[in-house]
Amino acid sequence: MATRATAAKVAPALKPTAVPTAKQIMQTPVIAATPQASLRDLASRLVTNEFSGMPVADLDGRVIGVITEADILRALLEGKRLENLTARQVMTGPALTVDAKTPLEEVMNCLVEHKIVRVPVTAEGKLVGIIARRDLIRALIEPEFMVFRDTH
Repeated sequence: MATRATAAKVAPALKPTAVPTAKQIMQTPVIAATPQASLRDLASRLVTNEFSGMPVADLDGRVIGVITEADILRALLEGKRLENLTARQVMTGPALTVDAKTPLEEVMNCLVEHKIVRVPVTAEGKLVGIIARRDLIRALIEPEFMVFRDTH
């Protein structure tokens, strides 16, 4: 008796003949803070999820800035109370972003040139993912590995 295979979606492999793009390696879903988010809540989210930073986006998904651990430390060193600050007050903005169709080489150049750890990925101006330096390194040194995701 034959068994039915569960439908799975295969993440696109980085093919040597195709120009790999941001969409192929971006991490999804991506968590973003609203501009009104408390810096204390945001710091808690970073620690809990083991992120070093996250995008700040309007409710329509437009990225307006980025908050990093360094931004939080800077506020603490200035003697500010995290619960009295919002993401908008501390974020770095406007944020650098890359389009989902951006070739990986351009993404790498962006991270290196601007000395940043991560870059939000957008499609039609809306946040759809995020790429960190480790995502690029993983994709380039492990091209023979694929990620399978259940679509149900």
